[in-house]
Amino acid sequence: MAVHVDKDLLRAHFVGKNLSEAITPSVVLDLAKVEANCNLMLEAAERLQLSWRAHIKTHKTEELTRLQVGDKSSSPVNLIVSTIIEAERLVPLLKEYQGKGRKVNVLYSFPLYPSCIDRLAAVSASLGAGALTVMVDHPDQVPYLSTLAAKSGGNAPLVFLKVNIGSNRAGVIPGSPDCTEVIDALLASEQAGRSALLGVYTHAGHSYGARKDWEAMNILSDEFEALKQVAEQVRDKRGPGKDPLVLSVGATPTATTIQHPDLVSTNGVNGTNGTNGAHSIDADTDDTKTADILTTVPTRHLKHLLKTLKASGFALEVHAGVYPTLDIQQLAAHARDARTLNSDMIAITVLADVASVYRARGPDDAATEALVNAGCIALGREPCEDKGAPPGRHYSAWGILMPWRELANAPAPGPDFPAVHRGWEVAKLSQEHGVLRWVGRKEDEVPLRVGQRVRIWPNHSCITGAAHAYYLVVDSRNEGREDEIVDVWVRWNGW
Repeated sequence: MAVHVDKDLLRAHFVGKNLSEAITPSVVLDLAKVEANCNLMLEAAERLQLSWRAHIKTHKTEELTRLQVGDKSSSPVNLIVSTIIEAERLVPLLKEYQGKGRKVNVLYSFPLYPSCIDRLAAVSASLGAGALTVMVDHPDQVPYLSTLAAKSGGNAPLVFLKVNIGSNRAGVIPGSPDCTEVIDALLASEQAGRSALLGVYTHAGHSYGARKDWEAMNILSDEFEALKQVAEQVRDKRGPGKDPLVLSVGATPTATTIQHPDLVSTNGVNGTNGTNGAHSIDADTDDTKTADILTTVPTRHLKHLLKTLKASGFALEVHAGVYPTLDIQQLAAHARDARTLNSDMIAITVLADVASVYRARGPDDAATEALVNAGCIALGREPCEDKGAPPGRHYSAWGILMPWRELANAPAPGPDFPAVHRGWEVAKLSQEHGVLRWVGRKEDEVPLRVGQRVRIWPNHSCITGAAHAYYLVVDSRNEGREDEIVDVWVRWNGW
């Protein structure tokens, strides 16, 4: 469970103040950037006529959830949670959307286990039939489905079969005996009325290791191909008269590649118009004004694959979570190119104070170091995998100082990041100590001073956020008041 934090008291204390007046360390969100990132994802999914399922695990707030699903939209509200408390706290918001005629569904993304059943049943009972989806990847989890249905007032849960396409975190391997065994158990449960198989689901966590522009699009295609294999096996075994199976793919690097400017509507196999009026491009042509950027980008294959899957009667869904805030890991993964993914789009920073400066203390007694009051508790200890050759040349620190105020002219990650990196980086961490180190030529160093306030881009915003009870929200669209706190968003921490 979680400790209650009073949002009204926090707003009364912080709203209207400047970041200079906030306590440190604090985590800060830029509303302008969050909204822009959410809108890009909603527009891309609509343009391609793909179902959209937003993961709220990064931020765990009501306010950002509204932005992820389009608060004024009439489309279905499909969400993913990583903890049960997120689902519980979502219930009032989902009831609000139900009252406005929007269909809602929340997926608990961890495979079922005994102690989660009662709380999930309460969520299902509150929201009604068809509103709860659960994850299964082992036949011994299937009996929990009937218990869940009974305890939720007879609401048979929807189920995703979790599929492992290479991250080896959870899920069955396509074509394996384990996969067949789980499919058979789920179909028997569905036949008995204890559950309904919604579809197959995968998470391409290994896409974070991509290092070339749009490279993650290949992994997105791999996701769809693997789920197609499993879904065809399900369909061959399943009786007629069922809803189309949903193929749900994603992770922020793969999901955001659908924002590629060459990808337009793939609705229908005969070039019919999508509901948003976008025209379809035939899979065998590159009739596009952006052909100059397509030479290394597999858009043609993805467009053909999406059309084929739709023509085969499958429903296609994309999911992602960290895309509203972004972070250093996302810059390193190069899911898009520098025109559509760059450091200016990172919406999250950790506010900290410089407590001390140590000249010529770094490697070879040359680099300046400084101490900030944000250690691994405030920032997290999530690395960017060093994939350079030889090891040690690519970025491998724990955060980067944002060019801000006195550091306005400091370097920021560019198109060659993480191979090329300069500026103030968090070189070392302990519990409450963050040690900054200047990377680059000594003569280019932008000086730091004791008492200076800085903002740090974290490596992984999901882990960084987990250390904090709330976000201070600023809005960079407010000219001259970019650092004014306009809101406070309380997180649903705990389990």
